[in-house]
Amino acid sequence: MPSLKSLRSRINSVKSTRKITQAMKMVAAAKLRRAQAQAEAARPYAERMERMLASLGAAVAGSPDAPKLLVGTGADKVHLLVVVTADRGLAGPFNTNVGRFARNRIRELEAQGKTVKVLSVGRKGAAYLKREFASRFVGEITFAGKKRIGFEDAAEIAARITAMLDAGEFDVCALVYNRFKSVIAQVATEQRLIPAPLPEAAAATASGPVALYEYEPAEDEILAALLPQNLAIQVYRALLESAAGEQGSRMTAMDNATRNAGEMINKLTLNYNRTRQANITKELIEIISGAEAV
Repeated sequence: MPSLKSLRSRINSVKSTRKITQAMKMVAAAKLRRAQAQAEAARPYAERMERMLASLGAAVAGSPDAPKLLVGTGADKVHLLVVVTADRGLAGPFNTNVGRFARNRIRELEAQGKTVKVLSVGRKGAAYLKREFASRFVGEITFAGKKRIGFEDAAEIAARITAMLDAGEFDVCALVYNRFKSVIAQVATEQRLIPAPLPEAAAATASGPVALYEYEPAEDEILAALLPQNLAIQVYRALLESAAGEQGSRMTAMDNATRNAGEMINKLTLNYNRTRQANITKELIEIISGAEAV
């Protein structure tokens, strides 16, 4: 049976832990409101940009001079996965879900005979995937210590992807990240970036008559200007979705940890009271026994 001193120490330790988890929950809740607002605000623009470029790109996709950001290299041998996770832990299953999703995707592609390269954004994803796929890594990007992720950060990642494409280092590029659904739900998602997803003719005709547009200047000039910007926008959207999902998952995890700490404190307090009562009873029996012996 543990001593009263050890039980008191453990109770005080769990109480201190509960204070920390409560504080982390409140901080995550405050950050979540801003992150969720940013992620939801970025969705309509990113989705509209993606649809507009897909419609515009369908007109020039068959041209031999089509931009690489639109049609890729024409091959399907080397795949680049940009895996977006958090730089910090204590966020429940947030980082593990993305890591597991990316791991399964890498195995699937390699089973098809593809070569896979990994560019990680966030320390937790790199630590998770390096256990099995260290040789596939081509770079690691971290925003540890940065208070807020801006569009310029996404533009740097997009520029790095573009440079790798121009150097012929991959054929297909996709983003893997947690899409924010709700405070308690984040969905691991794969979004193809290069080649850009184009609408299929069957899907376009099924939705009804399609409007025809005339562009000024020509389509290829518009694409040359908008494709790099769209790449940065899609990366920025993934970073915002991931940031919102991280705070939501952390808030949920810290709420569960706080409640678990409260339950543990109740159990330890009950055990402490029982032990204390047993010690008092034992001492009384010893006193009575000694008095009777005299």
